[in-house]
Amino acid sequence: MSETQRPADRPGRLGVGVIGAGRVGAVLGSALRAAGHAVVGVSAVSEASVERASVLLPGVPVLEVPDVVERAELVLVAIPDDALPGLVSGLTETGAWQPGQLIVHTSGRFGWKVLEPAVSRGAIPLALHPAMTFTGTSLDLSRLVDCCFGVTAPGPVLPIAQALVVEMGAEPVVIDEKMRGLYHAALAHGSNHLVTLVAQALDLLRAAGVEDASRLLAPLLSASLDNSLRGGDNALTGPVARGDAGTLADHLRAIRATGERGEGTLETYRAMARATADRALASGRLQVASAEALLAALNTEPPEQ
Repeated sequence: MSETQRPADRPGRLGVGVIGAGRVGAVLGSALRAAGHAVVGVSAVSEASVERASVLLPGVPVLEVPDVVERAELVLVAIPDDALPGLVSGLTETGAWQPGQLIVHTSGRFGWKVLEPAVSRGAIPLALHPAMTFTGTSLDLSRLVDCCFGVTAPGPVLPIAQALVVEMGAEPVVIDEKMRGLYHAALAHGSNHLVTLVAQALDLLRAAGVEDASRLLAPLLSASLDNSLRGGDNALTGPVARGDAGTLADHLRAIRATGERGEGTLETYRAMARATADRALASGRLQVASAEALLAALNTEPPEQ
C-alpha cells in the first residue's frame, strides 16, 4: 500500500451504521469515519442526539433503526445496557440482521453473547467497550488515543474486534465473556464512585470557606491517583495509615456539624475509612490495636455540635 494512500482507499473499508447518537455512539462513529470507514446512517431520537450527530457526523443521514441496519456492513449499537437485549431480539424477529454483518455493541456489562439472536441469523458479534467517560464532543476523539477498550468476541473474529479498536487509535484489552460483569463493576466503582467522592470533598471544602475548592484539591487528587495506580495500597497516607483514631473522630464531628449538607458524606466517609482500615490491616501497614481503635472511632456516633 502506498504511503500516500488515503484511509478511504484502503482495502476492508466498511459501511458503518450507528444506532444511538449518544455521547459514545456519535464519537465512535466519528472515529471510525476518520479511520476511513463510511458512516452510512445514524439513528437519533432526542434533540440533543440529532444535534450531536450533525456536529460529529456531518452529512450522515438520520434514519430509523431498521434503515440503518439495512444499509450497514458494520452496525455500531451504542444504547443503554438495559435496552440492548430487547433491541437485538426485536430486530432479529423482524429479520433485520444480515449474514456476515458485523454487529458491535459498546456496553460494558455484556459480552458478545447478548448478540446471539443476531448470530443465529449469520451476523458476527463483537463487544467493544471504551474504558473512558465521554462528553459527546470532539474532545473525546483525542482522548481515545490514551484509551483502552474491553474487547470480547468469539475466538475466530477476535482479531477483527482488536483491529477496529486500533483503527480508532485506542488499545484493545481482551476480557473473557464470563468476566464482563466483574470488569464493568471495577470500572464503575473506580470511575463513577470517584465522581461522588470528589464532589463530596468539594462540598466540605466550600463549607469550610474555601472559594476555589477545585484548585486546592486538584494537585492532591492528581498525585493520589497517580501514586495509587503505580503502587496500589502502598500509596496510602493519612490518618488511617497512621492509626490516628482521634483524627478520624474529629473528622466525623466536623462533617456532622455541616448538618444536612454533610449527611451523605458522613456515611461515605465512614464506609471508605472502614474499607481503607481493612486493607491497611490486611497488607500489614496497620497494627491490630490501631485498627481496632480506628474502627471504634468510626462506630461511635459523633456528638451534636
